[in-house]
Amino acid sequence: MRLLLAATLLASAAAPAAAQIAKPAAITADGVPALPVSLAEAMRPYAESRSAAPVAWNPVTKALVVSTRFANVAQLHSVAGPMMDRRQISFEPDRTSELHYSRSGDVALVQKDVGGNEFFQLYTLKDGRLTLLTDGKSRNNFGAFSADGRLVGYTSTKRTGADNDIYVMDPRNPGSARLVAQVKGGGWSFVDFLPGNTHAVVYNYSSIQKSDLYDLDLATGRMTPLNDLAKPVSYGSAQVSPDGTLWVLSDEGSDFQRLGILKGGSFTPVAPEPKWGVEEFSIADDGGFIAYLVNEGGTSRLKLLDTKTRRVRTAALPTGVASGLEIAPWGAVAFSFSSPKVSGDAFVLDPRSMKVTQWTASETGGLDPAKNVDAQLVAVKSFDGEDVSGFLFRPDPAKFPGKRPLLIDIHGGPEGQTQPSYRGAANYYLNDLGIAIFYPNVRGSTGYGKRFVSLDNGPFKREDSVKDIGAFLDHFARDGAIDSARIGVQGGSYGGYMCYASAIRYGDRLKGANCIVAISNFVTFLENTQSYRRDLRRVEYGDERVAEQKAKLIAISPMTSVSKLRVPLMVVTGGNDPRVPASEADQMVKAVRANGGTAWHILAADEGHGFAKKENRDYQNYATLYFWSKNLLGKTPK
Repeated sequence: MRLLLAATLLASAAAPAAAQIAKPAAITADGVPALPVSLAEAMRPYAESRSAAPVAWNPVTKALVVSTRFANVAQLHSVAGPMMDRRQISFEPDRTSELHYSRSGDVALVQKDVGGNEFFQLYTLKDGRLTLLTDGKSRNNFGAFSADGRLVGYTSTKRTGADNDIYVMDPRNPGSARLVAQVKGGGWSFVDFLPGNTHAVVYNYSSIQKSDLYDLDLATGRMTPLNDLAKPVSYGSAQVSPDGTLWVLSDEGSDFQRLGILKGGSFTPVAPEPKWGVEEFSIADDGGFIAYLVNEGGTSRLKLLDTKTRRVRTAALPTGVASGLEIAPWGAVAFSFSSPKVSGDAFVLDPRSMKVTQWTASETGGLDPAKNVDAQLVAVKSFDGEDVSGFLFRPDPAKFPGKRPLLIDIHGGPEGQTQPSYRGAANYYLNDLGIAIFYPNVRGSTGYGKRFVSLDNGPFKREDSVKDIGAFLDHFARDGAIDSARIGVQGGSYGGYMCYASAIRYGDRLKGANCIVAISNFVTFLENTQSYRRDLRRVEYGDERVAEQKAKLIAISPMTSVSKLRVPLMVVTGGNDPRVPASEADQMVKAVRANGGTAWHILAADEGHGFAKKENRDYQNYATLYFWSKNLLGKTPK
């Protein structure tokens, strides 16, 4: 008996520990427990879903180029026809997802950064190789090809590191790059060439409420305003038609962006959308029609406007979200479409028949996306009577009866909007764990008009958006299907600030906070964010150089009230993040731990503002799953 017991104890002592998930080489996981392989095994099908987004039409082969990920990062692939194979044409270690062709197709121009640092460079792509066109150091942004394909207009911070000066280049001869206009600020972009290539339209973004358009003489660099600079008007986008007409999206005279023509300093709306805003548009090469997308409370409507008759036709799309309009030289309209049941694929509209054809069918890890739950719109009155809303995904009540835990996931921006699109790995929480997920669109979100988007501007209104979360918490406390004792919060970028702030203000009502690339101190954030974007962020958040605003920015910063943050915390950041530097995470983690709190910290040295590489994103997902399993479900994964 003693021998048997001794043998049993010896065997037990020699038993191997549970297999653990290998940490990617670029990741530092500080305070994160060992992650059992069981997490990856359980979540694997959900982690293997992918999407395909239209990027450009090849004018020579008539193939559609899409961005999709088959290995570690998204690359460019060519699709010859509907539902045909995706043939990879770029092979880079970093994400490559933007491509532009000259009209003849003799030049394929790529814009790409390194490690998520957002210091974009311009390249030509040929035979799977990239050839650098810009200096490899500054930040460069593609603007447009001229109609004849001879020239490219773009912006670069080459001169000062902060100002987006205007350049023109023949991409076949990088030495031809010429500085056309020196500007002040990081909001400048090259919009389009005017017919004849002697003038161009350029754009200066000051804030989501204010932007301006200019005619730029490409010989002299002289700029002439195209709109009344004194008016507080925003131009969402602009494009020049073949006859020289300047089409724009503008909120002049409306709470929403409308499609119309800017001429002689005056805006004339052409496609009336009385209740909702137009998000994007694209003009056919022959100028015969314009494709545009309307955001109707988070759902997309694709419409075609005949530029001569002004007749508008609406494509038959299911409920979901469309984006990324790309019109082929022969008129086919490509776009990306996503819904809770469609993972995000390339579709093409025939402008003659109005028939929509699916071109790609992305893998969903073997899972049937049709079984995913649909979103439910939730609208409440906030503390001041303001209407705020969001989209709620509830687990199947037949499979998960009783009150369910809830995860509140807050979008970034703050000029952003969560729409009812495919939820990817989050579907695991809904379908396999029975955790409900709510995506709020607090004040300051886009999609609801310029009045609503301005309600959080500046330091003195900033906390009103945090109070909106309180209104949602009150609502869910009355929801008989939600367990108000098991609610967590997470978010990224500005949503990361909201995550910290909610954990501080409503900590007694939350079980944990997962804050990603998050602002922890508005003053240090503004001081350390990249110079090309600093002034633009000051317009939104406040100016730390003004004493009164600085005092308020400090007062509302999560770091100031970090002693009140008592819930378990998980912090995720990228070492190359140019927007919210990693130091924002470092100081928060240090302070929470100094107060005796729990803080997990994941840093990826080769990532920027969010993880793009699959191995890093997978590790983040597994750690997040462990965090919420423990703190929302009370289960420690084995």
